[in-house]
Amino acid sequence: MLRLEITTPDREMFSGEVDSISLPTPDGEITILPHHIPLISIVVPGSVLIRRGREEQLFAVSRGVVEVDGKTIHMMVDTADRAEELHEEAVEKAKTDAQKLMKERRDDREGFAEATGILERELAKLRVVRRQRHGRGHSPAPSRSDV
Repeated sequence: MLRLEITTPDREMFSGEVDSISLPTPDGEITILPHHIPLISIVVPGSVLIRRGREEQLFAVSRGVVEVDGKTIHMMVDTADRAEELHEEAVEKAKTDAQKLMKERRDDREGFAEATGILERELAKLRVVRRQRHGRGHSPAPSRSDV
């Protein structure tokens, strides 16, 4: 068993014992099991799958960092949402709003970067919602028309 803590600036999203956790990094998805080598990595927007026995919990996360010491995993991310609390229609609307914002701020570097971050976060949520809807396993990545 591993001790996992997922924290956002607003609150602790998860704290407890787990068998494994799969999370997104810049180099791809990694799975952390008990006695994992020490690790510090960036977390990119995507899905986090927590397993404990036969139970699975799915989260959509945004950017952050993760630290592993072999017994404990500390994940600090800007945002984290439980899959069952996300509603596809609301996420789709937020994605569309972020796309409009990107177009409006195309000439404003800082504003464009902010809008891009919002879009990345909403696309991660959309993947998690679809993955949850289709059950276990990975849902297909959003197509070009989703971006």
